[in-house]
Amino acid sequence: MQTSRFHWFGIFVLVLLTVSLACSAAAPAAPPAATPVPPTATAAFTPTATPKPTSTPRPTATPNFAATQEMDARLELLQTYVEAGYISSTVGEFERIDDFHEEWPQLNWYQWWPLHQTTTNYGDLVFKAHFAWQTAVRTSDLSGCGIVFGVQPNGDHYAVFIDKARIAFLMNRGGTAYQVGKTSGSGRLSIAEPAEADIAVIINGASAYVLVDGVPTKYTLSADQPSSGEFALSLLSGTNKDFGTRCDITDAYIWMPDN
Repeated sequence: MQTSRFHWFGIFVLVLLTVSLACSAAAPAAPPAATPVPPTATAAFTPTATPKPTSTPRPTATPNFAATQEMDARLELLQTYVEAGYISSTVGEFERIDDFHEEWPQLNWYQWWPLHQTTTNYGDLVFKAHFAWQTAVRTSDLSGCGIVFGVQPNGDHYAVFIDKARIAFLMNRGGTAYQVGKTSGSGRLSIAEPAEADIAVIINGASAYVLVDGVPTKYTLSADQPSSGEFALSLLSGTNKDFGTRCDITDAYIWMPDN
């Protein structure tokens, strides 16, 4: 797992985030590292890497009727993404992701767990899952489930978190975090307790789409930072108290288009 921390300067605007980076390598068998979560005010970011596999390749056994229905539903969903212009084709491969349950009590930090023990490169993709999360105390600080993608050997990466009030889409480069700008959509949310939502994150070249319960917000990625790289599940904590923030990611999979 990897951990990161950062502080936001300003609310609801694009901001430059100053980050202090402290990396510490943990033994492969060690528990995941912590990563700071961005509150609504400020946050600092310090990633550390400790891989912990949370993904399992899609089974190759002969599918039963329920599995066939599930696959048909996935393909139907992909077709709606084609019609919306998010992706160009439904031809590709699926990877199933094991259910994820983690908690972390460190305000303004997020941590992430790579899908594979060894570095695996993901390019354009569709990530689909159900997120459910809770924070030990009521807080206006950002907290929730998320993903990290495009992780480079030097630690640069993108991160997306779903908070009850908004989407947090970040880019980290050289130890500095930036908020990725919206191309369309508000990025604002109004999720009631208990906090849960169906999430899709679609990466297609320089375009990224985040769909929360089917409502899209489009983002434009940096022209000089790759989106291809390692992929991880993540948790952003909103308090130091008790269990902090607890995250469950279920029914998750990644679809990758054929090249």
